[in-house]
Amino acid sequence: MRAVVQRVSRAAVRAGSETVGSIGPGLLVLLGIAHGDDEATCDRLADKVGALRIFEDADGRMNEPLGEREVLVVSQFTLLGDARKGNRPSFVGAARPEDAEPLYEQFRARLGAQGGAFGEHMEVELVNDGPVTLVLELSP
Repeated sequence: MRAVVQRVSRAAVRAGSETVGSIGPGLLVLLGIAHGDDEATCDRLADKVGALRIFEDADGRMNEPLGEREVLVVSQFTLLGDARKGNRPSFVGAARPEDAEPLYEQFRARLGAQGGAFGEHMEVELVNDGPVTLVLELSP
C-alpha cells in the first residue's frame, strides 16, 4: 500500500461536474492499493497517516499530528505504476478494483475522511501547505 500525503490549506475532488469531496486545512491522501494488501496493512497505514507530526506547533516546528483537521482520500492506482522498463508504465502491481475498493473505504473510515469517486476519472485540486508532501509505503 502506497500513499502520497500532502498537507493542504484546502483540497477538493470532482467527478464529472460534481464536487464529491472538499476540505479545509488538513491532509490530502492519494492512496494506491497493491496486490496482497490486507485489512491489517490498511489500518496500520491509516494510523500512521493520522499520527504523522507534520503540522506546526506554537513554535513553528512540525510537531503536531492531524488532530481535528480534515482529511480527503483519493484512490489512485497509478501510484503503483512501474516505469522501469520502457516509457509506458505497467500497473500490474495494483490491486483489482473489487479487492481495492473495500480497503479504500476501510482506510477512509479509519481516518473519518471524505473521499473521491472510486474508479472514476477525477479532477483533484489542492493548495499545498508548506509545501509538505510525504510518500509512505507499507507491505503486508
